[in-house]
Amino acid sequence: MNRRVLLISANQCETPYAVFPLGLAAVNAALREAGYATRWLDCLADQGAIEPVIESFQPHFIGISLRNIDDVAFRRRETFYSSLFSLCDRIRQRTDAKIIVGGSGFSIFPERLLERSGADFGVQGEGEAALLALLRALEHGEDHRQIPGLVFRNGAGIVANAQRADHLDRAVAPADRPSDLVGHYLQRSLMLNVQTQRGCAHECCYCTYPLIEGRRHRRRPAEQVAEELSQLAERGARYVFIVDSVFNSSPAHVFETCAAIHRRRLPLRWGCFLRPQGLTADLMHAMAEAGLAHIEFGSDSFSDRVLESYCKHLRFEDIQRSTALARDARIEQCHFLILGGPGETMETVEETLANGRRLDGAVVLPVIGMRVYPGTTLHARAVGEGVIRPDTDLLEPFHYLAPGLTAEQLTERLEAHVKTDPNWIVGDPPASFQPLVRRLRQRGVAGPLWTYFAMLQKFAPAASRLVQVP
Repeated sequence: MNRRVLLISANQCETPYAVFPLGLAAVNAALREAGYATRWLDCLADQGAIEPVIESFQPHFIGISLRNIDDVAFRRRETFYSSLFSLCDRIRQRTDAKIIVGGSGFSIFPERLLERSGADFGVQGEGEAALLALLRALEHGEDHRQIPGLVFRNGAGIVANAQRADHLDRAVAPADRPSDLVGHYLQRSLMLNVQTQRGCAHECCYCTYPLIEGRRHRRRPAEQVAEELSQLAERGARYVFIVDSVFNSSPAHVFETCAAIHRRRLPLRWGCFLRPQGLTADLMHAMAEAGLAHIEFGSDSFSDRVLESYCKHLRFEDIQRSTALARDARIEQCHFLILGGPGETMETVEETLANGRRLDGAVVLPVIGMRVYPGTTLHARAVGEGVIRPDTDLLEPFHYLAPGLTAEQLTERLEAHVKTDPNWIVGDPPASFQPLVRRLRQRGVAGPLWTYFAMLQKFAPAASRLVQVP
């Protein structure tokens, strides 16, 4: 008899879009390939359905994926991990099945979340190999204590084993994305997602990608990616977001992947995260020819001094050049900024605001304050400056602000700047924008909507004053 595994996506956040739980699809593929019977439960699509699913499916194991810890917003500081605790409590009341927690959010705080949730085990980092190894060990009564990435209890407390990044060559087949969930996410956000690689070799001081996925880029075969995109198009997707931390980690990878997509002539448009450095006209043309419609640049600052302090290893001239290449290729683009991080002063803020005006046609999305996560360079700096203690519980959101700066000061400056530069979108669009969002979605407009918001700010300046700074 096949052993049964219930997979639960705990994510309940839909801002700015409802995101299909891609990590669970990869885990589902590994489990099905190994002979396990699986069933999904999605807390966005199947609200309140946990108990009847457990009763009908009778799982031997339950895997819960926690995608996000918080919204990283300075003002709201909304957290999402409490849903994990309530899920575990409800499960315990219905079954003795072993509970295993994973996901990107869990991987940042594995010991704390295993302790507070009461789950039996956790998996930090990618879960396919580690989860299979754990299930087999539990089924055969074997020692599980050396499994890479495993988080577990022993007599001395909680142990988190070092992760091991495996080769990324397993395909996610159509059956690994349940049809009802695909339909749900297409209805809610008109888009799905795909991953072409894992790992990040960059050194941005605040970033958790290297902690979650490792520092070595592991890339999927181009034809495999194109085949998955083809399957998504057959299932009704017209827009796909590539969720790689940085899609352009390798020019060869971009060229090969885009060529494979282009050969299939897929009726898809797509977006991705790009590093604003190392791009060429040929590279941009290849992406545009393959259907690239939106670029989200992780620029972080338009000041060279701040870029250096953030460990970005790029300069504003790189950002300018990347912006011009995207504009020439007629690809919509935005730049994410973090104001107030290490090395920021009001002088560098003014430099960023002034340089932003030189990026013709680009939308700019700034946030205030830099969220501190354990294990990052920023965490070490904050401890060294005495801003936090080594044992500060960072599960509760804490944002770093450079000495001499205040959130009120930065907020006031941004609010003044938006009035003269409508391409800057500060905070979430207000409720007055929601009718526009609904009309666009009803007309089949998929993908990011920041260009429309910037346009509305330009032609209805009063609306920009309704936007709340995060």
